[in-house]
Order: sequence, then structure tokens, then C-alpha cells
Amino acid sequence: MALMIQTAYRASQHVAYRRIYPNVSDHTCIILGVRRFSTSLTLQFDQRWRAKKGLTANPNTFGPLTNLPDYSFKDGRPTPLGVRHRDRLEKQREYAERIIKLTQEIDYAVERHDRLQKEEAARIQAILDRKLKPKGQLLAAKQLTIDQDN
Repeated sequence: MALMIQTAYRASQHVAYRRIYPNVSDHTCIILGVRRFSTSLTLQFDQRWRAKKGLTANPNTFGPLTNLPDYSFKDGRPTPLGVRHRDRLEKQREYAERIIKLTQEIDYAVERHDRLQKEEAARIQAILDRKLKPKGQLLAAKQLTIDQDN
């Protein structure tokens, strides 16, 4: 019974909150307590806005804070790569190698398929050429035309 009362109380608080703040998006999760309410920050992180802007879902995976060095020298010397940046570059290199390998395998498979189809067509044509020979009067007529041409 106490659980039902708490649930009803929280639902009424949620309705009251929605009346006060009608423009809050539907995906905001509101956790209500007896004395105060709080919202979950992870649910307030608007993924639709990031998708519309063409940004990544996680802002910590790509961007100037992630990809650029932490400092630079005034005389223009290159800064050494950080550990994470080197790992990211190595991962991208591995992805590129894998993509090249897989595309080569696909090209080989397509060429092999075409070659096998041509070989099969040639084999079928050879069988047909061996089987379908003129016999009897047709053979004699064919030999006469060959003799007349010579």
C-alpha cells in the first residue's frame, strides 16, 4: 500500500512539473524524491540535435580536444603524439588495411565467379559441339558443299 501511495505521489509531482515546464522534451527522465526532484543528465543529452548537426553521438570520440595536441612549441617544432592519439592512429591504420584486404577478396571472388561461368559455358558448348553432328544425308550434303568450295 505504501508503494502505491509513493507511486501516486510521484506521478502527481510529475504532472505538476510538466505543467510548470511544458517545453521540456519527452525523453527527459525525472526522478522525483520527497523533498526535491532531479533530472538525469545522460537523458538530457540531446542526441537528435547532434545527429541533425552531423556530429558524432559521443563528443569525446572526435574533435579538436581529442585529435589535436595538448600544447605547441613557439618555434614550430612538432609536438610528440600522445598515447591515445597514437592508439587511434594505429586503429585507423588497421581499419584501412582490413578494408583493403576485404575489397581485394571481393574483387577476387567476382573475377573467379566470372571465370567459372565462362568455363562452364565453354564446357557446355564443347559437349554440344561433340553431340550435335550431322548424320546420314545431312553429312553427305555437307561434304558435297565442302568439296565444291575447294
